[in-house]
Amino acid sequence: MIIIPARLASTRFPNKILTDVFGLPMVIKTVKAVESIDDTAIATDSEEVVKIAQKHGIKAILTSVNHQSGTDRINEAAQKLSLKNDEIVINVQADEPFIETSVVLALKKRVESLKNQHEWVMASCYKKIDKTDALDPNLVKVVTDKNQNALYFSRSLIPYDRENKGAEYFGHLGLYGFTFRSLQAFCAFAPAPLEEIEKLEQLRALYHGKTISMVEVESRSFGIDTKEDLAKAIKVFG
Repeated sequence: MIIIPARLASTRFPNKILTDVFGLPMVIKTVKAVESIDDTAIATDSEEVVKIAQKHGIKAILTSVNHQSGTDRINEAAQKLSLKNDEIVINVQADEPFIETSVVLALKKRVESLKNQHEWVMASCYKKIDKTDALDPNLVKVVTDKNQNALYFSRSLIPYDRENKGAEYFGHLGLYGFTFRSLQAFCAFAPAPLEEIEKLEQLRALYHGKTISMVEVESRSFGIDTKEDLAKAIKVFG
């Protein structure tokens, strides 16, 4: 099941998920990009988004306005959908209208490979980026161990190449895969200090000692956080 959290309020780009992207509201464009992969639904705090989704024949679940993260929002939606504990839940952000099918499929495949081996399953994706992009605080970076498990995520430049040895940099793609059991466990954890400092919800899992399996992918897509991001995306994908 793919669930797209769609909070209408946005401080940097008000109502961005309803902004027109090649003739469709951004959130609808995102659904269209992934709906061939699995059953898809929008989890939103807005009656307006529900009505727009229904107009396009897309399932939408109205959720609380009080959620602090998109993951908490999709957890409520998954509960309302009565998903089974071992069902795979993929969280795709509403501001990823150009996400490639291959990326979501790679994430789903990783979760499928893990779910019969581990009680806890959480996975995400990353891609190689250059140092110029790595210096952008809006592009989250990740470092991993030898088994492709995340060590840390940051808006800062990581790793710090102290002796200019030619470090590689990896950008995090904001989508996640869980089993529903693990999604519920994640949302039961208390928010972490690091999560609050960096404003990165995935740090909640690492803070509580849980593993995030990372899948390296190739992708031109990026999240639309600002009007400048949208202008760049229209230029790149237009």
